Amino acid sequence: MGMEGIQENGNGEMGLSDFPLGRKNKYKRMDSEFTDYDDDPSHHHLQLERRKKSTRKYVFGCAVFASLNNVLLGYDVGVMSGAILFIQEDLKITEVQQEVLVGVLSIISLLGSLAGGRTSDAIGRKWTMGLAAVVFQTGAAVMTIAPSFEILMVGRILCGVGIGFGVMIAPVYIAEISPTIARGSLTSFPEIFINLGILLGYVSNYAFSGLSAHISWRVMLAVGILPSVFIGVALFIIPESPRWLVLQNRVEEARSVLMKTNENEWEVEERLAEIQLAAGTTNTDKYEEKPVWRELLSPSPALRRMLITGIGIQCFQQITGIDATVYYSPAIFKAAGIEDESKLLAATVAVGLSKTAFILIAIILIDKVGRKPLLYVSTIGMTTCLFGVGITLILMKEGSISIALAILFVCGNVAFFSVGIGPVCWVLTSEIFPLRVRAQASGLGAVGNRMCSGLIAMSFLSVSHAITVGGTFLIFSAISALSVAFVYKYVPETKGKSLEQIELLFQDEYGRQGGEVQLGDVEHLVQK
Repeated sequence: MGMEGIQENGNGEMGLSDFPLGRKNKYKRMDSEFTDYDDDPSHHHLQLERRKKSTRKYVFGCAVFASLNNVLLGYDVGVMSGAILFIQEDLKITEVQQEVLVGVLSIISLLGSLAGGRTSDAIGRKWTMGLAAVVFQTGAAVMTIAPSFEILMVGRILCGVGIGFGVMIAPVYIAEISPTIARGSLTSFPEIFINLGILLGYVSNYAFSGLSAHISWRVMLAVGILPSVFIGVALFIIPESPRWLVLQNRVEEARSVLMKTNENEWEVEERLAEIQLAAGTTNTDKYEEKPVWRELLSPSPALRRMLITGIGIQCFQQITGIDATVYYSPAIFKAAGIEDESKLLAATVAVGLSKTAFILIAIILIDKVGRKPLLYVSTIGMTTCLFGVGITLILMKEGSISIALAILFVCGNVAFFSVGIGPVCWVLTSEIFPLRVRAQASGLGAVGNRMCSGLIAMSFLSVSHAITVGGTFLIFSAISALSVAFVYKYVPETKGKSLEQIELLFQDEYGRQGGEVQLGDVEHLVQK
């Protein structure tokens, strides 16, 4: 049709309106959204409000879907406590085999977390979550039909790998996709979902305990496959992490994801400039030949501080005995003098409820008050409560007062844990590392967490036999006091800073000028 066809629109101007502009054409969207309504500020304001709402919903949805893998971890912890009784009855396994079956999950999820970092750098954050779900589904299916202990173990190992992948990647993905203002509360989602999973596990135990020993535990474990089906669906809805897309030089795709997750257009460009700057410094020649794992083994001073902060806070989260408190709360209450089984379980449910309820407080406060104040409240409160449990069990005679105090201090301990170090530790490890090493360094943090968890859970009973339950809690209290000092010295405040600015915080400690130059670069890029 040549030029004439285009010029038919009156004055020989190009008739853009004659072109069938598709849904994906960004010029049409910009045109219709702003140009027509320049004179109408109220309409403009309305549109901004609408955009804010849809952005919040979108990011919230992404965070929920990404956290589904954590439901699996929680469910597994919760359901195994009851299922193991029926497995023992059905497959006639020994006590050592029981310990191995329960304990192998922590050990194997270490390997999953280590591999998860490398995998998510290679295939992306989103598909790593998909892989985690597939591996877990396979493991759960194998366990459900297992005719013998050996095959049960194969399924359990697969579940462990899947959980390791999932637990490590969720906080990283959510931190990378969230707008700065809501990153703290969104990155705490995985912690809530773990607790939700534990609760579902207990409910499942209760619901299916009436079936025969051969069937009941299989049904309990099979139900665990359901959340990972939702994850499969979610993968076709949620976007890839914009930070990972920039690393792959897919800048336009990253921009379109940021458009959906940030409320203002100028913020999108600013954020993109920062990410490109961070990715640019990681893609330069000086780093090119150095693989990530080697960088983590011989870190720069700034990266060393990040690793101390990240891995340290993950280890402190567990060595203060939270898992032992949750797993063995019946044993603690027994030591305080509760005899009746049903009362023991009721007291244990109280512990579970206070752990879950107080996370909600953390989610509301983490982006308002900041990470560090919550950590102080949490670590100081836990130190006090752990000391209280120890003293109550050692000094007081068994009776109603000691029972009341034991329940109060144990519930207080898990409540303080949930307000601070529980969720904040995952938020910190997902936001302090530079883009290039973020996934693998977060994986290392998760490994520290799982190792300490396994260590405490496996040694608690034997240590408390040797020095009494009260004595063990006094040790936990001393460790918790150390964690207060650790937070003071090593944890910076990251509230309200973008991931790229947080990286500069650690560099500033060593070379203030370098940090300022880079912040200047960001501003310069934005102005361009």
